[in-house]
Amino acid sequence: MKLTTREIAVFAMLGAVMYVSKMIMELAPNIHLLGVFTVAFTVVYRKKALYPIYAYVLLNGLFCGFAGWWIPYLYVWTFLWGVVMLLPRQIPKRVRPFAYMTVCAIHGFLFGTLYAPAHAVLYGLSLKGMIAWIVAGLPFDFIHGVSNFFCGILAVPIISVLRYAERNANQE
Repeated sequence: MKLTTREIAVFAMLGAVMYVSKMIMELAPNIHLLGVFTVAFTVVYRKKALYPIYAYVLLNGLFCGFAGWWIPYLYVWTFLWGVVMLLPRQIPKRVRPFAYMTVCAIHGFLFGTLYAPAHAVLYGLSLKGMIAWIVAGLPFDFIHGVSNFFCGILAVPIISVLRYAERNANQE
């Protein structure tokens, strides 16, 4: 996965867009565009989507601190990336918005569950404690999943814009 100079610049900017979008939407807890961006970048860039995703993760650590909350970020976005990589490349046009919205929603609903193993290890939680932590977070995961579902409608237009930009960049 050798990168060109243009790709390095593009992926750095896309990672920064993810970070800035999260900061702008901080006032609304568990409502953000990170899932949408992860889905869109994965559909367009496939394996290389990990570069902007991890640029975002790194920026989060640099500006917000490399603390216990940050550790799960090393894998929760990779989980979403992996699910999108498993989707068929040729999803019928009418189904695409719903497919991307559903994947975003599932990731939001499972976010606390995905987060829990790292917290169990970091804070010495037993299996019972980890399950209690997951259950306590269910209202937040519900908000996260529902908001991700509705934000997921933006995946198709973002994918279209990225593909258009890639086509135009490759013509030069």
